Amino acid sequence: MSVNKEVKRITTNTLQKMKSNGEKISMITAYDYSFARIFDAAGIDVILVGDSASNVMAGHETTLPITLDQMIYHAQSVLRGIHRCLVVVDLPFGTYQSNSDIALASAIRIMKETGAHAIKLEGGEEAIDSIKRIVAAGIPVMGHLGLTPQSIYKFGTYTVRAKEEEEANKLKKDALLLQDAGCFAMVLEKIPANLAKEVSESLHIPTIGIGAGNHCDGQVLVMHDMLGINTEFKPRFLRQYLNMHEQITGAVQQYITDVKSSDFPNENESY
Repeated sequence: MSVNKEVKRITTNTLQKMKSNGEKISMITAYDYSFARIFDAAGIDVILVGDSASNVMAGHETTLPITLDQMIYHAQSVLRGIHRCLVVVDLPFGTYQSNSDIALASAIRIMKETGAHAIKLEGGEEAIDSIKRIVAAGIPVMGHLGLTPQSIYKFGTYTVRAKEEEEANKLKKDALLLQDAGCFAMVLEKIPANLAKEVSESLHIPTIGIGAGNHCDGQVLVMHDMLGINTEFKPRFLRQYLNMHEQITGAVQQYITDVKSSDFPNENESY
């Protein structure tokens, strides 16, 4: 029997057991009550309340503008919709980079005000002090290496990371540092599949890939991309499971037609 099916609630410990058993971890983003409820009931292992809310919910070009208060609002909404999955919340840009005191205060606010189970932050060696402080306070931390969208202006592009030996070696070193600092898992974003395989095999904690090949211990996608709500974003790593953009457009156009022609509401839909 799978580890996932044995437990009433998914915890960081469950994910560790899943890695040990070779059982893959499913993770998806959510930002509100309604979708969180659907994803949780469908059996997802982990919901990430991602700072991608900045893009897909608020329409910003990058993840940088979203605030801690806004992330807390999204996380509160998600937590009201779930019963079983693990919920991880992103620390947004500017809430942990400057020093570990601010990082700890940000993480505590998220845990106290939302009921979330863990936080996620980006970065390797430069984030270690913050990670150690947050973990020491009893808050689980998920790391994030490879393409780190909060550093997009430093990279200047959303292209694949760690293709060159120097950056790949730093990523391998950073992964071990994150594990030693107490991270319970880490996201590997947009890196070569063979590098992700090597890193995943070198760690005892689970890796969650996005554009990092099939050898990570789990996978994550942004719900708006995977469900085809957002149709502009079509990277190679994305598998689109629905075309909600098309279906919703059709439904709304039919509704408009029915209202304009006085077909809606009909007698059965009136009191």
